[in-house]
Amino acid sequence: MLVPFESLPEEARIWVYQSNRPFTEEEIQHITKDLEAFLTQWTAHGSDLQAGYELPYNRFIVIGLDQSGASASGCSIDASVHFLQALESKYGVTLLDRMNVTYKQGEYLTYKSLDEFRKMAKARSVSSKTIVFNNLVANKQDYTENWEVPASESWHSRFF
Repeated sequence: MLVPFESLPEEARIWVYQSNRPFTEEEIQHITKDLEAFLTQWTAHGSDLQAGYELPYNRFIVIGLDQSGASASGCSIDASVHFLQALESKYGVTLLDRMNVTYKQGEYLTYKSLDEFRKMAKARSVSSKTIVFNNLVANKQDYTENWEVPASESWHSRFF
């Protein structure tokens, strides 16, 4: 069951998927429809899952799940992965590769491989103060407070 993202509780489970490029305005309209259709019918063992989404920066897909009524099962998580793979294919983007980093350069977002980011840190092209997106956040509160943080406050700190 689709619910507004804002209405999800702080302990709602969160999945963050970053795109290797920004979505166009037309893609955002289509992705919104795709997400709403998927989340409306998303279930676990026959129980509706209460889920919402956000598309921050036209670059990320954030799915939140209120697990107080029903939790995601292996099958429902598989269904979400297949849905994201279909989006990757439909829009020619990368969403599921976790070996990449998105960070801020001024007002712009930059997407690099983890290896490139590590080399940039070594060369001091990015610093521990660089704002990164910690896509490993687990719940809505963590997402709200710790998703967009200086690298020193994220798992990225190991590169500095």
